[in-house]
Amino acid sequence: MRRRPANERASSPVRARPLVGLIRNARSHRNESADAPTTERDDVIVARPDRRSELIDILADFAARQVDGIAIDGGDGTIRDVLTCGAGIFGEDWPPLIVLPAGKTNALAIDLAIPTDWTLDAALAAMADGRMTERRPLVIAQRDDARAQVRGFIFGAGLFNRCIALGQKSHDLGAFNAAVVGFTAAWSVLQAFFGSSDNGWRSGTAMRVSEADGREVPHFGGLPEGERFLLFASSLEHLPAGLDPMRGLAGKVRMIVLDNPRRSLLLRIGAVMRGRASEATLRRGVHRLGGDSFDIDLGDTFVLDGEAFPPGTYRLSAGAPLRFVTP
Repeated sequence: MRRRPANERASSPVRARPLVGLIRNARSHRNESADAPTTERDDVIVARPDRRSELIDILADFAARQVDGIAIDGGDGTIRDVLTCGAGIFGEDWPPLIVLPAGKTNALAIDLAIPTDWTLDAALAAMADGRMTERRPLVIAQRDDARAQVRGFIFGAGLFNRCIALGQKSHDLGAFNAAVVGFTAAWSVLQAFFGSSDNGWRSGTAMRVSEADGREVPHFGGLPEGERFLLFASSLEHLPAGLDPMRGLAGKVRMIVLDNPRRSLLLRIGAVMRGRASEATLRRGVHRLGGDSFDIDLGDTFVLDGEAFPPGTYRLSAGAPLRFVTP
């Protein structure tokens, strides 16, 4: 199927009712239940992919039919896959996007103030009223092949990976959304604070971070040169559980890097994660960074919206603004 260039959207047909393409992830948390929502509307094209690879043809079909909006019924991982697979189809000219939060964390929905019980009918009414908010996805591309990329909203490495793994176990215990974020953050800090020097929660990860001009972010010590403790980046404005470590940072990409697990720093982690760290705390090994792009060399996996991706050399930047329908 031919992929329609993004600039053809200018000739989209005028319809009495907007035509919307709906991608439903049947494996998302909410959609696994017997009372999962159903959709029977002649102005909605429903696609239920079984595999991620099917998304390219589904999105190409939506583009060819010139849909007026795309609804994503799933969690943050489903949104990541849709944006990644659709980047080569829609370019920088996506139709409005509707998020129907059906995942276990739903960080993007929390940022956009979308309730967990938001329905497609309510979202279509909001789209008709023009209620939309823009967000830029993060683009993580291999530096030697920019076409090899993924797109999402929450990126992390180092200790962040262990937090995500713990969060998956928390889901099994029934904790979701802000509750699981708060629990995993607190538990991870406690493990790092009280653990011995050989505890995995206190270990570093081979990691180098450079700004757009090529200057490497300095290392404040506490771990061997070339290792860092945690990296976290996001383009969202409101994070779950009230976390706001990048408060006040400018730039399309905002990032926080912790160099070490020194207990003197971990004692102040609450202030760091609320964006209220003092200059004295920053000097203990905290970097608050904002800019258009960063180069990151990773000796271990990174996590984007809940899924791990392989180590390598990457460029982290921001994609074009996307319009999300909001209540």
